[in-house]
Parts: sequence; C-alpha cells; structure tokens
Amino acid sequence: MALIDILIALLTIGFGGVGFLAPRYTADTLDLAPTGSTMGLSELRAGSGGLFVALGLWCLVAGAPAYFALGIAYLGAGAGRALSILRDRPPVKKALIFLAFEWPPAAWLLWAHWPGPS
Repeated sequence: MALIDILIALLTIGFGGVGFLAPRYTADTLDLAPTGSTMGLSELRAGSGGLFVALGLWCLVAGAPAYFALGIAYLGAGAGRALSILRDRPPVKKALIFLAFEWPPAAWLLWAHWPGPS
C-alpha cells in the first residue's frame, strides 16, 4: 500500500513540476494560450505546478492524512474533467487520458486512507 501511495505522490510531484518549471509547455499540452499578459503562465505555475508539487511533497512527509487530502484533490480534478467532457466537448481522447490520471489515484487514495471512527 505504501509503495502505491509513494508512486502517486511522485507522479503528482512530476506533473506539478512540469507546470511549475515549464508553463509554456503545459499551456500547449492543455490547449491553453497566454494572451494579453503572462498572467496565464503565472496561474499555470501556481495552480498546475506549485500546488501539486507542494501537495505531493507534503504527502511524502506527513503520510496518511495528507494522502487522503490528495485523493480529494484528484477526485475534484476528475469531477471537473468529467463535467467538461459532458458540457464543453474537449478532445475526448485527450480528456479521457487526463481523467485516467485523476480518478484512479483518487479512488485508491480515498479507499486506502478513508478516516476511521475517532
């Protein structure tokens, strides 16, 4: 169980690191285009980058409660992606690939770290 948790945390750090260090690449991969200012790049470094790097690192340090929170984050990301597939009609193959990196980790982390009775 711990190995899967660690792999998910490292994957989270890796994906976040790309957003943090290479926001233009991330923007291109996500079909986003910073226009008018570089605020979009700032948002990618923060929301798709630093946030996930910090959350993944905290999981490695803090353990079970942090992994549960990471599961909640992936569940929320997957819910947003699913809604987008239904409402926005993004490129389906690409959206489903991203969803495959959101909901399975969410399911694992929530199942493995569901808080027991106090």
